[in-house]
Amino acid sequence: MQFSGVTGEWNNSFKTNVMSVIEIQQLTKTYRETLVPVHAVNGIDLKFEKGEFTAIVGPSGCGKTTLLNLMGGIDRPTSGQILVEKVDITQLTASQLVDFRLYNIGFIFQSFNLIPVLTVEENVGFVMELQHRQREEITARIQYLLTAMGIAEKTKLRPKYLSGGQQQRVAVARALAAKPKFILADEPTANLDSKSTNTLLNLMASLNEKEQVTFIFSTHDQRVMDKARRIITLEDGKVISDTSVKHSHAEAQN
Repeated sequence: MQFSGVTGEWNNSFKTNVMSVIEIQQLTKTYRETLVPVHAVNGIDLKFEKGEFTAIVGPSGCGKTTLLNLMGGIDRPTSGQILVEKVDITQLTASQLVDFRLYNIGFIFQSFNLIPVLTVEENVGFVMELQHRQREEITARIQYLLTAMGIAEKTKLRPKYLSGGQQQRVAVARALAAKPKFILADEPTANLDSKSTNTLLNLMASLNEKEQVTFIFSTHDQRVMDKARRIITLEDGKVISDTSVKHSHAEAQN
């Protein structure tokens, strides 16, 4: 596989149809800022398939956010591999990672991270603009997602005029807009009330089923765990349990 930089023609080589979205092999992340090294991620092996709705859980400091940052290419591991549709992102340069994230990974943060000077529709369409997609495609995708999120009437507003729950819906729409291979959500419900959380989780679960986008959550929120179909528990940077959860249709909608 050849790469030629941020705007090179190689971007299309990242668009494949392999069912296994992410494969993590012997992943470690060690911080050595203190006399005693901190093993935030300590020899993790995991695989995520297309269409998963998975929660990574555990006590504060167990490595949840570090693991998500490594999978998203935001941080670099000390050792190990992260294969995203057979591309080892640990071997990509910083500029290659920028393009890889652009075409493959969506992010949702607890602080929303919307661009305050842009309207709702501009925030949602931002990634597609960076991908140089056709205007008609961008417009149609924005309308579809904002309607699915129940905020189609908010398209011309800036984030400051929205509630926290509405801002997080915009953030989810933005993450989904470019049809990434997977979405990493770091405590996405931490700043939301119960009603907003339930609404948001139902919307994400619905779009997960319709579009088969893989969702991976880092969370302390029991409501997220109750919706997840797989729960991975970390402790001291290691996986201590990995459990599949079956929900009835009625449970999934509550």
